[in-house]
Amino acid sequence: MLKFTEDKIFTKEQVQELFLSVNWISGQYPDQLYKALMHSSTVLTAWDDTRLVGLIRVLDDTEMLAQIHYVLVHPNYQGQGIAGKMLELIKEKYKDFFYLEVMPAESKNAPFYERHGFHVMEDGVPMQIVQKK
Repeated sequence: MLKFTEDKIFTKEQVQELFLSVNWISGQYPDQLYKALMHSSTVLTAWDDTRLVGLIRVLDDTEMLAQIHYVLVHPNYQGQGIAGKMLELIKEKYKDFFYLEVMPAESKNAPFYERHGFHVMEDGVPMQIVQKK
């Protein structure tokens, strides 16, 4: 049975293994990734006993805006509804905020978020500066 928690009880190695399992470049920077997660507003994790199998990271301003930054599930656990369950828990936590935003890493993931009530921003254009590679 899976357990979900906001307690930041994960190790640097557990986080790195999860991120590398889905080929996310963040996993190549374990020190920075771990520090970023430990200083994030919310990190919701999914556990199969002692194995970290899913994670959502949220950055928020405490009142109005919350941005979902990571949603990932280990490939061996995908297709079991874990990401959807985590997303619903996050939606409940942030239900009193004006905005809960997500920017899917790939457009093919947009239907997943739409099934959970998200809509494409009408006049929004995602933009970023990549400082390091």
